[in-house]
Amino acid sequence: MREHTSGARRDGSENTIGRGPLAIDRTRLRLIVALALPIIGAMVSQNVLNLVDTLMVSRLGTAAMAAVGIGNFANYMALAFVTGLSAGVQAAAARRVGEGRPGEAAVPLNGGLVLVCAIAIPLTIILLVATPALFPLLVDDPEVIAIGTPYLQCRLIGMVAVGANFAFRGYWNGVGKPGFYLRTLLVMHASNVLFSYALIFGELGMPELGATGAGIGTTAATFLGTGYYAWLGRVHAGDAGFLRGLPSRLTMRTMVRVSVPSGLQQLFFAAGLTALFVLIGMVGTVELAAANVLINLMLVVILPGLGLGIAAASLVGQALGRKDIDDATRWGWDVVKVATVVMTVLGLPLLLVPEMLLRPFFDAAVPAEAAALAAAIDPLRLMGATMALEAVGMVLLNAVLGAGATRIVLIVSVVLQWVLFLPIVWLVGPGSGGGLLEIWLAQVGYRILQAAIFAYLWRSRSWAHIQL
Repeated sequence: MREHTSGARRDGSENTIGRGPLAIDRTRLRLIVALALPIIGAMVSQNVLNLVDTLMVSRLGTAAMAAVGIGNFANYMALAFVTGLSAGVQAAAARRVGEGRPGEAAVPLNGGLVLVCAIAIPLTIILLVATPALFPLLVDDPEVIAIGTPYLQCRLIGMVAVGANFAFRGYWNGVGKPGFYLRTLLVMHASNVLFSYALIFGELGMPELGATGAGIGTTAATFLGTGYYAWLGRVHAGDAGFLRGLPSRLTMRTMVRVSVPSGLQQLFFAAGLTALFVLIGMVGTVELAAANVLINLMLVVILPGLGLGIAAASLVGQALGRKDIDDATRWGWDVVKVATVVMTVLGLPLLLVPEMLLRPFFDAAVPAEAAALAAAIDPLRLMGATMALEAVGMVLLNAVLGAGATRIVLIVSVVLQWVLFLPIVWLVGPGSGGGLLEIWLAQVGYRILQAAIFAYLWRSRSWAHIQL
């Protein structure tokens, strides 16, 4: 059967699709798609689930939506360091595959699971005790505090399971088997919807717990996913060294050297998102409820780009394991091309029909919810208009992580978010009486600048000689 060549360039490069700067080799495109599709599917399913949770909680009122929104970001901040450990697992596993040592590829996973347990278990205990005192620092609405505190505590109980799941994710993506990641998330999501629905509304013989029930349901589903991951590891990664010894001291030190900056970057990013929510809360509870929906919608759209970025990290890591720097560089740019097209298409509904996307989350007959709907329309339209530029930043940030250059990612991310973006948010928002649109304009500007910096770093190849 002859290869289909529709859409290929007519300059003799019959194996190339497209024209100009977006042209890409068919073989490389197929490999990108094969690796990225399960990752994208898993990530989209995760955020569709978040939207379903938000939709269910929205039936409890604006205060519950605001409480769950800020609780989710506080939980994200608490989890950020342990989830960042997956970068070290993925980078090391991809290098082992590229070096022709697949029988040792799961050993970094073993080390990652040990690090997760050592960090997550004591941190969970500390934060559970501290949450009643810390949550009021994030918002001053008594009703939001009363709902959000037990919700956050329920989510924090799942910290060790979340960290373990991210370590498994790093391994499966690093060795080019993201289908196992997708399968596990689908199991988790199906159970999460069932558990949360029953516990929020008191169905299927369960108590009616409201927003707290959403937290319990999500945590229970997370532990179920960890058990399924462990079973998959025993069956499909036993010959790669899963649960058969720890990495050497040198490898553990290297993993820590790569993982700690990545974990810190995730921690500061999550803390920055939480700080953003605090600043938005200073503008008003209506704006806070609107921002919760906006973020969840945004994550559904941008996660295909993030999934492609994770695929780029694996392809770059494997190429560097083969000592092929030119190929690693090319993989970064090739994935950027794919992500730019995908993200542009996905951003169009946000740009063209924002109100239609937002209406399911708000009851227009309730004045506060109608105001939140109106506040969210223009920021959502703005996000849709800039999705292509967002794609560049997400892919190349993850490509740099895949090369092991986690320290420079930490520096760039922290400086842009904390030194530049958040002070501008305070200035244009609560500091001057501005609203959600002014804050989102600052958000878009910060993300575009970050994309430009990572494009420069990728072109410079300063990441090319890091040893793992």
